[in-house]
Amino acid sequence: MNESNQKTLPIAALLLGAAIWGVLWYPYRLLEGYGMSGEIATTITFCIALLLGIIFFRKEIQFSSIFNGKAHLLFWIGFCAGWSNLAYILGMLNGEVMRVLLLFYLAPIWTILFSRILLSEQLSIHGYFVIMLSFAGVVTMLWQPGSDLLMPISYGEWLGMVGGFMFALMNVLTRKNQFHNVQLKSMAIWLGVTVIGLVCSLAIGSPLTLPYDSFNPWLFLAGIGLVLFVLSIVLQYGLTRMPANQAIVILLFELIVAALAAYFLVNEVLSPMEWVGGAMIVSAGLFSTRINRA
Repeated sequence: MNESNQKTLPIAALLLGAAIWGVLWYPYRLLEGYGMSGEIATTITFCIALLLGIIFFRKEIQFSSIFNGKAHLLFWIGFCAGWSNLAYILGMLNGEVMRVLLLFYLAPIWTILFSRILLSEQLSIHGYFVIMLSFAGVVTMLWQPGSDLLMPISYGEWLGMVGGFMFALMNVLTRKNQFHNVQLKSMAIWLGVTVIGLVCSLAIGSPLTLPYDSFNPWLFLAGIGLVLFVLSIVLQYGLTRMPANQAIVILLFELIVAALAAYFLVNEVLSPMEWVGGAMIVSAGLFSTRINRA
């Protein structure tokens, strides 16, 4: 593979993954409308992706490949992915799409911190600027007339922020883990989301309802699972080959896709203040590509 392809293919993979995630929340909203909880739907779809992974990547599932002295990295990737994906999906189901997603994409802040701790990427003056700009964007978005609290105002928004935190940690761990291939890291993600989704479903007693009135939920779930199977591989390929701080910027493309999807699919529109705050967060993400330059 020449140098041009080494740069182009990971970027294309991340852009494709971001575009798909920008609309993937909508099928889960449809399932919720038919009576299936977000926890159950997430668990089933990622379990389907895991089963596909076991079938297609069975030759990769070897004791020596997994337990090579760095198995703990796979565990933590799966753990972080589990909470990140579940929080993301539940946040999109319980809050306004763009507010949740913009809070999710505070991830560049967390990426800066985790990159410094886990990858020893030095923080320059640009890094402090990114942090201040991101927090200024959050303050602008969350400020409400007559309120003294600059905090997420809904369950969905809290989930978006927590999901972004875990997403950033997963991205940095994926970059750090050069000891396992893309297939094993993808399977760690599917397993992590399946286990954590199942635990949450059992803990809160989510009912398993499968309506069949002119709608076959299993075909729909299988389709989402297949998309997740391909999506995880594509994203892991890109994340493994791109610096963590550059990857998170490319993934901001999801905001554009999600904004269009939210407008046309669920008629959601941001207020002027929310647009300004969101622009600050996105700008901070774009500036984060320079935080490690001298």
